[in-house]
Amino acid sequence: MSLNKNNLRIAAVFVLFLLIGSQTVSAQVGWPATTKQTKPWARWWWEGSAVNKKDLTWNMESYHKAGLGGMEITPIYGVKGRENEFIQYLSPQWVDMLKYTLQEAKRLNMGIDLANATGWPFGGPWVSNEDASKELFWKNYELKGGDKLTEPVVFIQQPLVRADGVAPKITDLVEPISSNKNLQLMALDQVRFEKRIPLITLMAYDDKGKTLNLTDKVDADGKLNWTAPAGNWKLYALFQGWHGKMVERAAPGGEGYVIDHFSKPALEHYLNRFDEAFKDQNVSTIRAYFNDSYEVDDARGQSNLTPGFFEEFFKRRGYDLREHLPALFGNDDKEINARILCDYRQTISDLLLDNFTKPWHEWAKAKGALIRNQSHGSPSNILDLYAAIDIPETEGDDILRFKFATSAAHVMNKPLASSESATWLNDHFLSSLGDVKQAIDKYFIGGVNHIFYHGISYSPKDAKWPGWLFYAAVHFNQTNPFWNDFSTLNQYITNCQSFLQQGRPNNDVLVYYPLFDSFSESGKNGLLKHYDAMKPDFKGTGFELSTEEMLKKGYTFDFISDKQIWALQSNGNVITTGGNNYKTILLPDCEYIPIETFNKLMDMARLGATAIVYKNMPNDVPGYARLNERRKKLKDLLATLSFTKGSNGVQTAVTGKGRVLIAENMSALLNAAGVRRESMTDAGLQFVRRTYKTGNSYFVANQSEKSVDGWVNLSVDAASVVIFNPMTKKYGLAKSHKQTDGQTLVFLQLHPGESCILQTSPLKINAANYTYYQLTGKPVEIKGNWAVQFTEGGPTLPKTLYLNELKSWTDLAGEELKAFSGTGSYTIRFKKPKQAAMAWQLDLGKVYENAEVYLNGNKLATLIGPQYTVTILSGQLRTVNELQVKVANLMVNRIIDMDKKNIPYRIFYNTNFQSHSAGSKGPDGLFTAINWVPKLSGLVGPVTLSAIKYLKVK
Repeated sequence: MSLNKNNLRIAAVFVLFLLIGSQTVSAQVGWPATTKQTKPWARWWWEGSAVNKKDLTWNMESYHKAGLGGMEITPIYGVKGRENEFIQYLSPQWVDMLKYTLQEAKRLNMGIDLANATGWPFGGPWVSNEDASKELFWKNYELKGGDKLTEPVVFIQQPLVRADGVAPKITDLVEPISSNKNLQLMALDQVRFEKRIPLITLMAYDDKGKTLNLTDKVDADGKLNWTAPAGNWKLYALFQGWHGKMVERAAPGGEGYVIDHFSKPALEHYLNRFDEAFKDQNVSTIRAYFNDSYEVDDARGQSNLTPGFFEEFFKRRGYDLREHLPALFGNDDKEINARILCDYRQTISDLLLDNFTKPWHEWAKAKGALIRNQSHGSPSNILDLYAAIDIPETEGDDILRFKFATSAAHVMNKPLASSESATWLNDHFLSSLGDVKQAIDKYFIGGVNHIFYHGISYSPKDAKWPGWLFYAAVHFNQTNPFWNDFSTLNQYITNCQSFLQQGRPNNDVLVYYPLFDSFSESGKNGLLKHYDAMKPDFKGTGFELSTEEMLKKGYTFDFISDKQIWALQSNGNVITTGGNNYKTILLPDCEYIPIETFNKLMDMARLGATAIVYKNMPNDVPGYARLNERRKKLKDLLATLSFTKGSNGVQTAVTGKGRVLIAENMSALLNAAGVRRESMTDAGLQFVRRTYKTGNSYFVANQSEKSVDGWVNLSVDAASVVIFNPMTKKYGLAKSHKQTDGQTLVFLQLHPGESCILQTSPLKINAANYTYYQLTGKPVEIKGNWAVQFTEGGPTLPKTLYLNELKSWTDLAGEELKAFSGTGSYTIRFKKPKQAAMAWQLDLGKVYENAEVYLNGNKLATLIGPQYTVTILSGQLRTVNELQVKVANLMVNRIIDMDKKNIPYRIFYNTNFQSHSAGSKGPDGLFTAINWVPKLSGLVGPVTLSAIKYLKVK
């Protein structure tokens, strides 16, 4: 089903058949259909693009078997020793491999996205100096009346080479960059050649406020043919240089300069290379094109200029920036400095939206494809960038960071919000599937519903262990011992996303993104700021404080930009955007607000909406043009608001049919606005809520360290609630109680790290009950002689062991056990406990790391943690039973052994295996495990059986 159809057709989880004369309905309860889109996808690194059809098929079949729904192809640096297999990016041979991949994906019912670059950002050898990213350089001169400038108005750009590989001398490089040899080995990150760069303007300012443009008085040699009139003059000479940013982690044939993201012609020339490569080729089944985060300025200097910038500035801001260069560089009145800088940053923001994001989207749309974009990190209003694309993508581990991408998806009615998931959970080789599961749950809570692992390297079947790897952990590869259990995590994600991709988001509050407060602050590291999350630019602000408090206390919200506010509609007291409804909009203690934005808010309030203000009203407009006019309009609007004091410190101003509320206490403010919170957060639960035609759904995760076993309040009115366990795929009618205030109590049992999905219905459901359990009696430990057989892994398979006491196999005698990464199968025979019970809880105790559990030859479950328990019905136990637990540890112990024996596995150009923990940094500054001790592995226990009974909930 296409994305647009998915947006229009909401698949119902319940098929309801009304019974005549009754408020009870019969329900066909079950999981939504699984599609390739509900499954997790993965970034797929083609190292050196050294792929072949045989191994493409083997890899894709293994991904399909593991439960992945699609792959995003990103060509990347190559593998040493495989140079003869490198395929030049976008060459006919490369396109042939892409077409074969698309063909295989269709056969396997998988999706394919394609990065519009190798590595990141957009760039390559076909990017000319004219289209490459630019940087603004400047010089200042001082003259008195009657003086002439004796030195030439010339700027020589200084040479610079930064590399992630073997950095050459600048004298060893020639232009164009693509003509140099060993580009993979050098892994260039930034290159500037020594050269004279063009003058773009020369302005003169006297001490009485007079401004002169002297640009046309500078000859080809840089001589200024001008005598200063009476007075004291300061001259500002601006030059357009080359930022020099190179494509990071570029694949063969992809090495080159990064494009100028503020230039539409630069983007068009860049994309023309794809048009040429794909001409007369059928690549129409590419679902989406992808762009990694901006990351142009993680280098020396900034990409902060584009040809024609001053003309664009005048068109968009209404005045000539060249007349205010002292303020741009912080040398005028403090307030003027802030306003000019704000306008400069807003113009850069506009150009990134209008000259890169939107035309790239149109280019893909013309090919019948979507775009996925990581807008964060840009010197721009990232909410507007996210709003202009099809699938906003986030990354990291902060829910408030996720909300920039997911809010744009919600506000603009986009069905999917994706995430680059599990990039760095721990240092190399240390992350378990259980760690990944907890990280994924956090993305779901933040509104993500389309998981992309980061990631999987294409690796030939015959590659030596550990195969081809990428430097960013986690290593989701077939060589990782957890690969056999990977499908369990993928099925869990699929089960969750089958709900999360349906319906619509159900959040109550729109939070204004106070970007102009930040635009108006001086920058410490250059003219531009780059926006990613709350920190550092909004740290300690009302924006951060109010949203952190709402998140903690269970209020639901999305961020919204000025442009998005202008498109809002008010339907009585409901605020609507893109088909989604909100109860109020919050101004989070911001100082500046555009008059258009505030006017829109007042218009909606007069029609019946409620606007709320945390702590302080905005008191000024941003920017410089028509300042007095805009200030007066804001002052006049503010004067129409007459506040009266109410309870809990909330002040109210009635305007038309609506209200404006202001308070310093967020909870009091939201309560006064009629916004209910989800009090489950008091018990350590986190959630995301969606709405359907037939009710609501909640994804609920217990990310605390305490179990939840009791009643939990839902803020919605529900006659019935069904619980779905996405890990076990069990479901049933929950014990729930409809309250008189329109809220609902539901009984939940969630251990730390566990999650569930709740589906509510406004009508009574007649379905099988969900089973609640309660432990009774003391645990019975399963003791005896454990046989431990090592079934797969390496470097060698240890011999079978017999243990009377469970312990990590790394604590046993023998170096081969300490070096082993793989699977150990534990088997024991035990008698059925004498105590009568309707069921038993098998608790494996400590497990490092994943466990497949078999009883009498029948598989019970695959457990990935943090809890390692499974329920056994009494009838499944015999008088004498055989328990088998297959445990896969991490790949780290074998890596430790390889580092100690100096066996190479970092065989990649531009390897950049970064160290992320103490003791893992080698003499070269990169990762090594040589100083690590083997990590605990296997079944440690104790393994116990506890009698359980059905819990009758009152």
